[in-house]
Amino acid sequence: MTKVKGPAVWLDMDQAGLDAAYNQAVYAPNAAEVLQRYADRSEAARAAVGEPLRFAYGDSAIEGLDVYPTATPGAPIAIFIHGGAWRSGRARDYGFPADLLVRAGAHLVVPDFAAVQDVDGNLMTMADQVRRAVLWVHAHAEHFGGNPGRIHVLGHSSGAHLAGVVLTTDWAGRYGLPADLVKGGLCCSGIFDLKPPRLSARSSYVRFTDEIEEALSPQRHLGQLKAPLIVAYGTLETPEFQRQSRDFAAAVAAAGKPVQLLVAEGRNHFEIIESLAEPDGLLGAAVLAQMGLTSG
Repeated sequence: MTKVKGPAVWLDMDQAGLDAAYNQAVYAPNAAEVLQRYADRSEAARAAVGEPLRFAYGDSAIEGLDVYPTATPGAPIAIFIHGGAWRSGRARDYGFPADLLVRAGAHLVVPDFAAVQDVDGNLMTMADQVRRAVLWVHAHAEHFGGNPGRIHVLGHSSGAHLAGVVLTTDWAGRYGLPADLVKGGLCCSGIFDLKPPRLSARSSYVRFTDEIEEALSPQRHLGQLKAPLIVAYGTLETPEFQRQSRDFAAAVAAAGKPVQLLVAEGRNHFEIIESLAEPDGLLGAAVLAQMGLTSG
């Protein structure tokens, strides 16, 4: 029997279709297996480059970050903001790019931040934490041998949304810092306009408001984007995550800002970010090039 489609809620999708388009489990049945690979590869990276330094960037217990230092003096810094649908993930399981980046001459910083359900569903709190992590890195970079003038922000999934927020932050007007505080960015498989997820089942655990939708939709604040950007997605992602990335990259280009759109053939939402740890991988090669480094 053909399933009857309900009224359109977003584009041509009914409520069930939209909910599925923002539910990775529907399109990536191997999610648990790949997440375990993140953790295993992170352990392998620590075995290769050593345990990270751990610093607090705020007062709450979760507000800490892991720094995988490189020996290169004045090296650039890659801040990697992990995903997890805004409600899961920990820095320790996202250290897997450390081996590639540290050996290439970059510091890797992976911050922890609250899960949205632990802050009353408020994405503003998470955005504030991630911004403060970036501020801490800028202020303390020289303590671990980093160059505060060469900060790059990388993000995956909900972390790509938060990376987009960081990249479109008014650093000069809001904090009195250089407008180009962030020198480059990668937004992989992210959400860049919050209207459709607000209409989806994600609203059951995220407290969306008009203010949050407007303030934290990076695509609406491209005037503040000062850094060259890499946007990436996989061909096996949900239709909405593919569209969000395409539309974001197109909007950045239309705004006259430098952007590179990368498409990973045959990779789903979870698999694509693994290439960030690979010297010849789609994302690893692109990020090293953006930072002016080689894998050696």
